[in-house]
Amino acid sequence: MQCFRTWRALTLSSRHITVWWSRAWSSAAGPGRLDLRGIYPPIATPFTASEDLDYPKLEENLHKYAQIPFKGLVVQGSNGEYPYLSEEERVEVVKTVRRSLPTDKLLMAGSGCESTRATMKLTERMAAAGADTALVVTPCFFKGRMDSRALIQHFIKVADCSPVPVVLYSVPANTGLELPLDAVVQLSQHPNIIGLKDSGGDITRIGLIVHKTQAQDFQVLAGSAGFLMAAYCVGAVGGVCALANVLGQELCDLERLCVSGCWKEARVLQQRLIEPNTAVTRKLGVPALKQAMEWFGFHGGACRSPLQPLTEAETQQLRRDFSSNGWL
Repeated sequence: MQCFRTWRALTLSSRHITVWWSRAWSSAAGPGRLDLRGIYPPIATPFTASEDLDYPKLEENLHKYAQIPFKGLVVQGSNGEYPYLSEEERVEVVKTVRRSLPTDKLLMAGSGCESTRATMKLTERMAAAGADTALVVTPCFFKGRMDSRALIQHFIKVADCSPVPVVLYSVPANTGLELPLDAVVQLSQHPNIIGLKDSGGDITRIGLIVHKTQAQDFQVLAGSAGFLMAAYCVGAVGGVCALANVLGQELCDLERLCVSGCWKEARVLQQRLIEPNTAVTRKLGVPALKQAMEWFGFHGGACRSPLQPLTEAETQQLRRDFSSNGWL
């Protein structure tokens, strides 16, 4: 294992080597495992009126997020509209975030593409751009053929070549497929695959994954704020939550309550987060997330086409979902 870590570190730039070894390698996360515990917002990508990347607005958001006790940021996840960005744009956004992000915060970069070859290439580029770990979504265009055999081969090839640890990403609402349990268990044994972001919301599945991978010190992150408390109850170590772009401090408060065993207070807070979370994820999606960000002092702005802005009726519903729970 030591040889594997040394080889990976030597492939990075000199600046990133320093950061790599200074980050939280924790015995609590297992020998040689990067400690993922905590809350991460999968940050949105601001665009100008002409749909160009708005880097000044992005940097303003980053400065505000620096005041919230996040473990780190997820860049180029689903809420970053990564399918609508070119490869160069995706890499440049990661570079921009790395320059603004405090060195004690982790940067998890989405590097998933449809082909294994493209994913390997982009994962290496994300590491060179400053990512501490790569978040790799399941390829899904030919989802009828994306069985365990195909997905295991895909992720092993990516992890073998990745200069940084890999986190698997299962998001069936977007991809139409769930990373099979047997594939997760087998992949957890790879020395460079350290965890899973599970956005499916099946708590039984999350608990079973934690149980079946505990010998590997495999780390599971809840992929949504709506089931964060439940995920902690069955052994998750944190969450990558769209709602953290808006209510980041509140999500960190929920994490603290869960970790400290204050379940009564955690339950009250969790219940107040369910409706607004549903609104900015499954119900109305990224346009709603960006609108809510505007209400809470962040730069959300427009989405890149073909995503469309909310209708007036949808905006009113979004406001009700937040105001009825005491957030607006």
